Amino acid sequence: MSKKQVKEMEVNKQSDKAEETQKKSPAAPHAKKDDTKNKIIRDLTVKAKESETKIHELQDKYVRLSAEFDNYRKRTLKEKIEFTKAAGEQILLSLLPVIDDFERGMKNVDESKDIEAVKQGMHLIYNKFIDFLRQNGIKEIEALEKDFDIDFHEAVTKIQAPKEELKGKVVDVIQKGYLLNDRVIRFSKVVIGE
Repeated sequence: MSKKQVKEMEVNKQSDKAEETQKKSPAAPHAKKDDTKNKIIRDLTVKAKESETKIHELQDKYVRLSAEFDNYRKRTLKEKIEFTKAAGEQILLSLLPVIDDFERGMKNVDESKDIEAVKQGMHLIYNKFIDFLRQNGIKEIEALEKDFDIDFHEAVTKIQAPKEELKGKVVDVIQKGYLLNDRVIRFSKVVIGE
């Protein structure tokens, strides 16, 4: 039953009671009936106004809460974007010294007559770059002469194993694979012995 039907039933019951009271006391039957109806109407009007006030309060609360959540969502999204930009900036700043070393090395390659010094310089730059990668959580996947593992390796081809103990193992690495914080970011492309 709806609230309206319940209220109508209450009004009818109270009207019935008022009519019974009127039958018992014949003096001023219409006056008592009108007073009872007026009282019921006033009570219901007050309750209706209280209900409307409560509804308006709840609607206002809902609108404010919804706006507050929307602002929170926008703020966290903006913070996430800024954090990602800052993290990328830090990595790029760390790469700049390696680029500087490459530029010095390329300049020396053009001017140098000593090939051994150029080789040594290139090895120093390579090691510096590998150290940079390690500091940022990147590790090379060890593959050569290891058991083939589909979680880390991608088989390019199979060849006859040069030794019996290399069957089912990686005999050559075509392209190195890498992990970032123990999660594969590039699989090793390998040749498997059979």
